[in-house]
Amino acid sequence: MNELFEKVFNKEHLTRNEAEQVAEQIFEGRLTDSQIAAFLTALKCKGETAEEMAGIAETIQRKSVTIDCQKANVMDNCGTGGDQSGSFNISTTAAFVLAAGGVTVAKHGNRSISSKSGSADIFECLGVDIALSSEKLSTVLNEVGLAFLFAPHMHPKMKYVMNVRKELGTPTILNLIGPLTNPVLLDSQLMGTYRRDLLEETAKTLGELGRKRAVVVNGSGGLDEATLAGTTHFALLEEKKITMHTIEPEEFGFNRLPIEAIHGGNAEENTATLLSILKNQASPYLDTVLLNAGLGFFSNGKVETIQDGIVLAKECVASGAAFDKLQQLIKIQKEVA
Repeated sequence: MNELFEKVFNKEHLTRNEAEQVAEQIFEGRLTDSQIAAFLTALKCKGETAEEMAGIAETIQRKSVTIDCQKANVMDNCGTGGDQSGSFNISTTAAFVLAAGGVTVAKHGNRSISSKSGSADIFECLGVDIALSSEKLSTVLNEVGLAFLFAPHMHPKMKYVMNVRKELGTPTILNLIGPLTNPVLLDSQLMGTYRRDLLEETAKTLGELGRKRAVVVNGSGGLDEATLAGTTHFALLEEKKITMHTIEPEEFGFNRLPIEAIHGGNAEENTATLLSILKNQASPYLDTVLLNAGLGFFSNGKVETIQDGIVLAKECVASGAAFDKLQQLIKIQKEVA
């Protein structure tokens, strides 16, 4: 460990195997809080690489609970959080649209990081039990095609870094890889990140972890979502190759709007916003979800273009299918509970 720590302190990159070695020690409780804090801080100062992110993420995933998913081409649309935007719960809302369009979504998430309510807070407000056993979650995911996987319950070994993360009070590699640690083996993924400089490295990491297709997105203003406020940058992983792209709201018929137009509130307020979107009530919130759901369909390979994805997203909302998917989730959750 001392040799690996010195390597990071000297701003040298770790191999994937070396990152796994350190992560193994961390998540088996063999390192002190001071050692963990020093390692995370040194990685941040040095700059994180795809191999380091993959090594740590794979270790966390390997130690997570088991979710038995029998569906094909499963995806997640979780973001890193940490963008300090105070936006409403975009990816949580988009998950219902994606599921309504026939995509199986293993929605990995947590409580609030940079906003007033996180995905877990919203699902609770909707009446979804976020504390179901892994067996019951497996049933929900296979029957509904959508389940919420509450990160603290999925990753019990994360307890060894909880105090350090609170005391550091700054995002580290653990924030960056949170969306990479879904306990379900994903085929595709739409991942938002607040770090535009790591778009390509994050896409490489997704490829290292076995994703066949993925989009890593960073919106205008540094949001970990696509936005209507300006240019959205994204990296596309397709057939083991990574290409960089940008999109503008006007390309898809949306008006350019300031980020303030999609500010969120507390869990109750954001849940009301989610319901208004699923009921197809016109607003900047609806347009933002349609853009992100369209990107999600594109990330999954359900459609060939983002424009086709947006068209499908509009159909899922306008037809009531997205709202019906919410009702189905609540019904099945109650039955299994």
